[in-house]
Amino acid sequence: MTENRIDSRAPDVPALVRPGHPVGYRALTLEGPESRSLACALWYPAAPGTPPGIAYDTLIRDGVTPTRLLGSAREGADPAPGLTPPLVLISHGYPGNRFLMSHLGEALAARGLACAAIDHPGSTYDDQRGFSETLYYRPLDQRAALDALARETGIDAARTAVIGYSMGGYGALVFGGAGLTQAAVDEDWPGPAMDLARHRAGSATHVALADPRVKALVAIGPWGRQRGLWDAATLGAMTTPLLLIAGDRDDISDHAAMRTIWAEAGGPAALLTFHGAGHNAAAPIPAPAEALVPSPHLDFLPADHYADPLWDSVLMNTLAQEVIAAFLATHLSGGPADWRPDAAWLRSAAPHSLTLESR
Repeated sequence: MTENRIDSRAPDVPALVRPGHPVGYRALTLEGPESRSLACALWYPAAPGTPPGIAYDTLIRDGVTPTRLLGSAREGADPAPGLTPPLVLISHGYPGNRFLMSHLGEALAARGLACAAIDHPGSTYDDQRGFSETLYYRPLDQRAALDALARETGIDAARTAVIGYSMGGYGALVFGGAGLTQAAVDEDWPGPAMDLARHRAGSATHVALADPRVKALVAIGPWGRQRGLWDAATLGAMTTPLLLIAGDRDDISDHAAMRTIWAEAGGPAALLTFHGAGHNAAAPIPAPAEALVPSPHLDFLPADHYADPLWDSVLMNTLAQEVIAAFLATHLSGGPADWRPDAAWLRSAAPHSLTLESR
């Protein structure tokens, strides 16, 4: 029987931040905004000697077919003694779910971080609703999850990072300080009528959304700049350190638009580009075996939601884990002042290529 492992690692990629902990796992339900309930997967550094091994039961992209994902965490494990880890929020795409980036949750927890991935109601595989709902709730869900997890013992929510993929990246940027343009607020988005003026740059509600606990942002394939959701002024107001990860053949979020986000961000910013990769660069787990066959519920192969036509998913995931871990070590844990991989490290991705630009 095929094992759908989310913890596979490309052996030739060196560790920029070495894993030093076994990983624990808890399933939580968090109080979301406006009476929403947020299912949450929490990975955390576990006590020494914790044995690996877990199965996550979830659904593939069609929202119907079950799959079981295997990882290295241990459910209910005791936390590492004497450690209060920083918090990392992980926000999936549209649609997605809390296990879409589970490889990243486990990898970062092994490096000393508490990682919480949430389901966004109305934006998951089995309850996908109108797009305007996602535009409205993404940053609110992220803020509510941070507030809820700050009440958990053993987590240092005063040092928080937000990682978002696609629409999760949109939410991270809005939550991180990039309010929407008036044109974005005025556009007639598909779905129920939602008051996007709540996220308009300069509005009292958007100002109130900002949170000094958020010390770093990671946006993977963030959607929105190509549709005018932000401009130079609104992105310039976002001063939180940013790592942006993109494929240069992304036909969903558009690489040129993502480069513009990187160039216009008001704080320090880095751009990691997977050359030849599309929208699935670095974020999704490898396609589960159940996604490799057609589904009557989709007009495309479910595996297309996870895989890239050129890059191997395990290689992309491993590279992203290392760069993200090093970036977060700097901004959350007082890690190396210069976290950026050198040219020799980048060449380890051959025969494909990466570039990392900083400003």
